[in-house]
Amino acid sequence: MKDPFVEEIRNIRMEHTRAFQSDLRKISEDLKAFEKDLGDRMVHLEPKRRSPTKTWSKHADARQTG
Repeated sequence: MKDPFVEEIRNIRMEHTRAFQSDLRKISEDLKAFEKDLGDRMVHLEPKRRSPTKTWSKHADARQTG
């Protein structure tokens, strides 16, 4: 099952990639310039801090004692 929204985004990304001949440096520079033009409309969220899982804690305990 194809999602029309996902397909649209993929098509837009492919057009953007072709516009810069798949040059990642140029693509990156273009996206950074776009973000800069957005100014204060760009949202910057802090990464969520994850707490260790129980499984991880057990492994950490085993390494400390073993």
